[in-house]
Amino acid sequence: MKLKRVFYFGVLLFIFSACGSHKSQTYYDYKTTLIGSELDGSYTLRSWGRARNAADAYVQAHKQAVFDIIFTGVQPASGNLQALKPLLLEVNAREKYQDYFDVFFADNGPFTKFSSIKEKRVFTTRYDRTQAQTVSETTVCVWRAKLRQKLIEDNILKLNNY
Repeated sequence: MKLKRVFYFGVLLFIFSACGSHKSQTYYDYKTTLIGSELDGSYTLRSWGRARNAADAYVQAHKQAVFDIIFTGVQPASGNLQALKPLLLEVNAREKYQDYFDVFFADNGPFTKFSSIKEKRVFTTRYDRTQAQTVSETTVCVWRAKLRQKLIEDNILKLNNY
């Protein structure tokens, strides 16, 4: 009798756990990674962008690669490369020079002079039933040395900080 109750309890538990709401979508937080470096001071990065359509997702991935070079630094994808430190080590530099960087990262802004897109891939995902989100994996080449020189010329990067 006791074994029968345990069995029924197990069946009920299984049924109720199967009836619970399950999320079919998973959120991935992709980070920009370093995949190569060249002798001319350029670095090849894999960056990700999210937007409502593919064109905007490419632009976001392009901006994200340059943003990470300037502010956050980039970790290598494999063990044979060194991590890149951010160009600006100053705390709250984005907020301090907000007017400059708002213009710098505008669509077709100056950031495009220091980087180029090499390869594009698009994925479409759904975060809920009404909104589709396009995710772009983009390979970007960033000329870090030229970008550093531009920040020095514009008095954003001080020589004693580097």
